[in-house]
Amino acid sequence: MKRKFVTATILLLLTLCIQAQDRPVYEVKIITSIESIIPSGLGRSRLISSDSDIDYREFTSIQTEENGDRNKSDRKEIRIKDYEETKLLNFFNAGGIRFQNIASNDALLTSKINQMYKDGWELTFVNTGVESYGGADDSNGIFVTRYLFKRLKPVNSEAVLDSIPELKQ
Repeated sequence: MKRKFVTATILLLLTLCIQAQDRPVYEVKIITSIESIIPSGLGRSRLISSDSDIDYREFTSIQTEENGDRNKSDRKEIRIKDYEETKLLNFFNAGGIRFQNIASNDALLTSKINQMYKDGWELTFVNTGVESYGGADDSNGIFVTRYLFKRLKPVNSEAVLDSIPELKQ
């Protein structure tokens, strides 16, 4: 009887310890595909991603009733120069819609997504938008898709060890 009580107590304590762990911290990555839907094959189509660390707070202003100053961030400081750009094919050519181009883009996107999975990323959300042909005077059109990935943020073991006073020498 005593053994069952001790075993149950240990299991209860282990369960509480596991549940008391911090919530996991994730990092997020966005991949954007821009596919031209301009007639006659004009325009550019690309797959864009970046690994640059940028802090949005550096370019954010707080608007209040008392303080309505506009955000005066310099666009040159916001613009990053380090990003990955993969060429995609346009949806249209001079003869109209080009299904082979769509299949090629799908193959490139599949390759990128598979590589993201291999790197530990999980696709969590996809969002699309279109700015399409709006009449005789509108020669613009793009199809934008954003792929949102997440993965567990790696634990910085040195930071964890530094946070334990008993281990500091």
